[in-house]
Amino acid sequence: MPTSRLAAVVFDFDGVIADSEPIHFTAFRDVLASIDIALSEADYFERYLGYDDDGAFRAVSADRGRTLGDAEIARLIARKGEVLLDQLSEPHVLFPGARACLERFAAVVPVAIASGARREEIELVLRANDLTKLVAVIVGAGETPRSKPAPDPYVRATQLLTPLARHNVSIAPSACVAVEDSRWGLASARAAGLRTVALTTSYERSLLGDADVVVDSLDELTLSMADALVV
Repeated sequence: MPTSRLAAVVFDFDGVIADSEPIHFTAFRDVLASIDIALSEADYFERYLGYDDDGAFRAVSADRGRTLGDAEIARLIARKGEVLLDQLSEPHVLFPGARACLERFAAVVPVAIASGARREEIELVLRANDLTKLVAVIVGAGETPRSKPAPDPYVRATQLLTPLARHNVSIAPSACVAVEDSRWGLASARAAGLRTVALTTSYERSLLGDADVVVDSLDELTLSMADALVV
């Protein structure tokens, strides 16, 4: 792709690279049940999927009329992490086509991950599947002042990617493509100035209409498609 305008690709993680949203739901549900808060799968996907752990626990508890202190939130996050890490190292956690997609883009431009998942969780999956070398930058939960849908994770990712740009040229957000699976993530990427591709792994096409392109799998996301989106 010698005339490519594409500068970088930034992937969300849960629901994009890793088929882990069902695992997250189960972990949230079980941990919340320990403090007598019920969470249904439908409610999780409709209302809370786009939050990082801190935001999700605070939002769920507030919606149930409960106020949890910082220490309690930290305890819940730690417990949820323990439950999650046992399952994330399984090879089947990757979406079909995830490895090939990362390889396809990493061969041409820097690749980043901007996610509401904890860095520990992201790195575990990458290591377990020998993908670490393909990802140049990771922005995880708690590493920016605000989480998605605020633009902060994508702003930070493009900042960290700039030293890796071809020809040492500063990376413009408009020359980057974000790959997301939720309206929260799409809002974050758009607010940061990136072009957007949505995957239908978590939501129907009708709920992802704000994306520049909607695809059903990572196999459909080609270099020429991404390049055509940037300006």
